[in-house]
Amino acid sequence: MSIDSIGSATTGLRGNSLGQEDFMKILLTQLTYQDPLKPMDNQQFMAQMAQFTSLEQTQQLNQKMATLISNQAALQSVGLIGRTVDINTGGSSLTGTVASLSLAGDSPSITVRTSSGATLQNIALSQITAVR
Repeated sequence: MSIDSIGSATTGLRGNSLGQEDFMKILLTQLTYQDPLKPMDNQQFMAQMAQFTSLEQTQQLNQKMATLISNQAALQSVGLIGRTVDINTGGSSLTGTVASLSLAGDSPSITVRTSSGATLQNIALSQITAVR
């Protein structure tokens, strides 16, 4: 049994993933209905268990990496306070100084004061085109 990808496949089950309890139910069903004259091969059984464990650990690693990336973006954005940035606001480019940082929600956002005195709030980090 090979595992090709674990990305965006959906199964329609809770949280779009199979848990260890689901695996045990499948295993119990396999053992219940196996042919007594041709029992399941132990090596095949151990390989399936190892693959399931590997898949579960990979999913946990993906979740932890996503959290790490989010935390790192928040920490790096603190260094923008007081710096001059160029931002893209719907087709036009503005220059200003980062006045504050907000960590509310999923991603950090900044407040920028332009040289003309205007204050732009809730600017996403993805809108920053240059930092000086």
